[in-house]
Amino acid sequence: MPRVIEIKPSHTPTELRRLAASGKDANQCRRLLSIAAVLDGMSRAEAAKIGGMDRQTLRDWAHRFNEQGPAGLKDNRRRGNPRRLSQAQLAELSEIVETGPSRAVDGVVRWRRIDLQRVITDKFGIDYHERSIGKLLKHLGFSHISARPRHPGQDGEVIAAFKKTGPTRSRRTSKA
Repeated sequence: MPRVIEIKPSHTPTELRRLAASGKDANQCRRLLSIAAVLDGMSRAEAAKIGGMDRQTLRDWAHRFNEQGPAGLKDNRRRGNPRRLSQAQLAELSEIVETGPSRAVDGVVRWRRIDLQRVITDKFGIDYHERSIGKLLKHLGFSHISARPRHPGQDGEVIAAFKKTGPTRSRRTSKA
């Protein structure tokens, strides 16, 4: 027979229901209502059904409630993996992107993600996937901008002559 976990009566069922009614996190509210039902004397299976979970899950949430109180019933959202580059390295990378590549040294006329991937590996010894380079650039505040294509045989004088240049309009004078 499994051991029944006691829920510490740090809050009354009425207080838990009040917290659930005023809460903004739906999952936390469901868990508060389930624990309030257990404190009212309802069976664990019925109380778990109120919160849309099974008895084992209710038991796990009861442990967290006993340790951390109502705040422990919120979901723990991970913030993702930490950045592999330090703040100093990120600042240096930002400077590299801002100044642009040198055709003689880097062999390119504009930065592409694959080029920056190579630069980061060579300079900092850290391997990033090409897609992660884009995310890293977005984090640094850069956006994707492409130059407007220009045909190499394009003549500036022909373009200037083609533009519509009409006579300047004079302002109408109002007759009073």
